[in-house]
Amino acid sequence: MQKNLKVVVATCVLLGLSACSLLPEKADETRNWPAEKLYSEARDEMTAGQYESAVKLFERLESSYPFGTYAAQAQMEIAYAWYKAGDQAEALAAVERFIKLHPNHPQVDYMYYLRGLINFNDTVGFLNVIYTQDPTERDPKATREAFAAFKVLVDKFPNSKYTPDAIARMNYLVNAMASYEVHVARYYYRTGAYLAALNRAQGAVRDYSDAPAIEEALFIMIRSYDKMGMADLRDDAQRVFVRSFPNSRFLQPEAQKEWWKFWN
Repeated sequence: MQKNLKVVVATCVLLGLSACSLLPEKADETRNWPAEKLYSEARDEMTAGQYESAVKLFERLESSYPFGTYAAQAQMEIAYAWYKAGDQAEALAAVERFIKLHPNHPQVDYMYYLRGLINFNDTVGFLNVIYTQDPTERDPKATREAFAAFKVLVDKFPNSKYTPDAIARMNYLVNAMASYEVHVARYYYRTGAYLAALNRAQGAVRDYSDAPAIEEALFIMIRSYDKMGMADLRDDAQRVFVRSFPNSRFLQPEAQKEWWKFWN
């Protein structure tokens, strides 16, 4: 009896699955939409902050009308939608795809700019946490990539309307990279690794000579030379420092004792 019951149940399940397979699939209501409607609906989703839904509609637009006037625009919108959604990988992939497919598009400069913005946002996130953990565990890769992306825009499209903002962000990023090097140098100094501190501070001075952060970098060089007993090099660095920053706060006696404690 129990065996027969199992056979009946199994048969019912199979019949049920077969019946389900015979049901018509739910129609995609966007399938026959004209390009204008697809674009309008996708833009509405963007405005509402429904970025993934917008991406699906833009993708439908691109696949349904690959040779229409909306196709390239849809590709740009997809990149921007992923950027707004905070999906860096998808956004960058969409940007690179557009640049590869449309290197001479009249708005390709915007895509270069967007590539910089995507990395720039990741950099801001990096800078927000840099002071809350061991700096030697962080790699400012996004900072360098953002700078490089903006530099390509500036070099290729000096007259682009996006170039002034890109230059401003590049200046910010230069100081961010210098500040990171100084932060690491300060960390090494605090832990007694004076040669490592000296090397990072020297690198900041060499690579980011116009950044405000080099004021502290020079000061760390002075202190590191002093700790290692290199009096001549310490005095040389001191002369450069005083000449460059005659009113520096680091020249105050109280700042020269344990200045790094103020940065913890």
